[in-house]
Amino acid sequence: MNVPQSPSKEITASKVAGVDVGGTFTDLVMYDAETRTVRLAKTPTTLDNQAFGVLKALELADADLATLDLIVHGTTTTTNAVLERTLCKTGLITTEGFRDVLELGRRTRPNAYGMKGEFRPVIPRDLRLEVPQRLYADGGVYKELDEAAFKSALQQLLDKGCESLVIHFLHSYANPAHELRAGEIAAKIWPNENITLGHALLSESREFERGVTAAINASVQPLLRRYVERLADQLADKGYRHDVLVMNGNGGMVSARRVAIEAAKTVMSGPASGVMAAAYTGRRAKIPNLLTYDMGGTSTDVALIRDAEPAVSNEIEIEYAMPIHVPMVDVRTVGAGGGSIARITEAGLLQVGPESAGSTPGPICYGRGGTEPTISDANLLLGRMNPEKLNSVSSTVSLADIEGIFADKLGKALGVSAQEAAAAVLRIANTRMADAVRMVSVSLGEDPRDYALFAFGGAGPLHATAIARELGVPRVLVPSRPGITNALGCVVADLRHDFVNTVNKPLSVLEIDAVHALFDQQSAEGRTLIEKENVEIEELREIYSVDMQFIGQTHLLRVPLPGPRPTLEELQDLFEKAYFNRFHVELPEIKASLVNVNCSVIGRRSEIDLSLLIDPAGRKSTLEDALTGTRKVWFDGLVDTPIYWRDHLPLDAQITGPAIIEQMDTTIVIDPGDKAVQDADGNIIIELGAGV
Repeated sequence: MNVPQSPSKEITASKVAGVDVGGTFTDLVMYDAETRTVRLAKTPTTLDNQAFGVLKALELADADLATLDLIVHGTTTTTNAVLERTLCKTGLITTEGFRDVLELGRRTRPNAYGMKGEFRPVIPRDLRLEVPQRLYADGGVYKELDEAAFKSALQQLLDKGCESLVIHFLHSYANPAHELRAGEIAAKIWPNENITLGHALLSESREFERGVTAAINASVQPLLRRYVERLADQLADKGYRHDVLVMNGNGGMVSARRVAIEAAKTVMSGPASGVMAAAYTGRRAKIPNLLTYDMGGTSTDVALIRDAEPAVSNEIEIEYAMPIHVPMVDVRTVGAGGGSIARITEAGLLQVGPESAGSTPGPICYGRGGTEPTISDANLLLGRMNPEKLNSVSSTVSLADIEGIFADKLGKALGVSAQEAAAAVLRIANTRMADAVRMVSVSLGEDPRDYALFAFGGAGPLHATAIARELGVPRVLVPSRPGITNALGCVVADLRHDFVNTVNKPLSVLEIDAVHALFDQQSAEGRTLIEKENVEIEELREIYSVDMQFIGQTHLLRVPLPGPRPTLEELQDLFEKAYFNRFHVELPEIKASLVNVNCSVIGRRSEIDLSLLIDPAGRKSTLEDALTGTRKVWFDGLVDTPIYWRDHLPLDAQITGPAIIEQMDTTIVIDPGDKAVQDADGNIIIELGAGV
């Protein structure tokens, strides 16, 4: 691997490129602090080898790799592998009697109703082996590790062609001695570095979640390792002299030299980078409380940001019985995107999604052979999108053809016109996406009316005001470049490392000095790791929290702490307040228990000027000069609507709806009666009902 060793001098990163690989496009933002210039690029993702798309994006941006200080990369390599189950052959060695923990799970079912369901564990049963070894829950040794049996198990897995290994012993979070010794033995026998120790990746209780997380890590580790090595070699061949940083799912970055060690942390890398860009943009815009809404081609991702800090959870379940318990930005996904298919069910009802036309054949308007009506087609038919400015179109499809398909497949059954059927498709889609936003707000005890909706993704600004109105959200923030916000997230993201250690003791017997010592240990390790990245930072800060529950409960509640030295009384008080804020219930008669101790160490990088994302020289002096024409757009009926080009809008522009704002990467819809203004960074802020 041609990744340079850590230089002795910190990388100042005055010239940095952020590259995000999505399912359809690979996006790039390149920022040069010295010349105060920004270059953008968008190119189709090369699914067979994402590195080709990354290199193409750098080429389109005319990037001089020899003078580039830093490349930050958000990748879907591990996410796609997990969701599509294209995993490497992996073996697991565990405590005798516990090989089926990964399959038994939590006694839930794939389907809430019905008598059967389908479930495939990450590692099949024939590759899960047991060895004599056992610890007590407090870490005491009940049975020593049988080293001969362990060596025999290693050989069996090698004979079966396993490429990666998981060592997962019961209660290793309390005492890792057996896992560490097994790791030493494996390092001498296993032919590669793809060895995952369960406690090293996740030092918390709950053997199922810890085991699945370790299994996923090992199963994607070889894939990620090969990919970053290949990318680093190709970048080095073209003159790049520095390290590549890879986005993690927690919104931080890690060096390509060590990213494969904790490969599971890169799952959800793409969605996390978008949320980090939203937090950064909102902080600069003095709008720190945001509900982010990222609508793409196949799905919509939503998240919550409070006080410019994204919500981070270590209890994310990617799909049924696949929990990944490493800290990640808490992003929820719903199957509604531009390619979501609308159809009439057997009951005669209109349904939108979750089936998607994908990128091939895609919506009808892409001209790739798609024949099913989709959300994108509905927007086009209703005049909300410009048929002459669509990205990724193979051949032209007339509006008359799209109208005929909507009339035939939807309108006839519903007894309405094609346009009315398309409007119904949008209403249903907006309702589904609004429900997803409720999942990250109302379900967590937050009132959406206290937040602004941050709309991005290629399709997000088309639906933002309708969703905000559905939720009672008073305003919408649309960033300068909604379609490449994830790439921007790579540019502005900070260095970050998260740590979790299990204590699992009632407060009545808790030794508070031990908690303080854990915080000190986590802080020191995080600072050491950030120093190793050799990237210049402006500020180093730490966020402390604990996971607590009432004794006898199953679910945990994250309790933020003001610092690393809480007293027992403060822990009890903060937990009771957090519990009441979430559930509006007081339970003074039940004692509390501290389960996990958490610390996030964050290295904040230099600010960048977001106003440069739209070239100031291209802005016109008046709103009329930014007008490109008018067309009929559906707003509870067809209305003659002005169309503006965003790059030409003067910064002091004020637009009262109805209006359409078009740009390179998205289209913004402003409903009648809403008012849009711009801030100093060029963000468009839409106040609902302010223009009435």
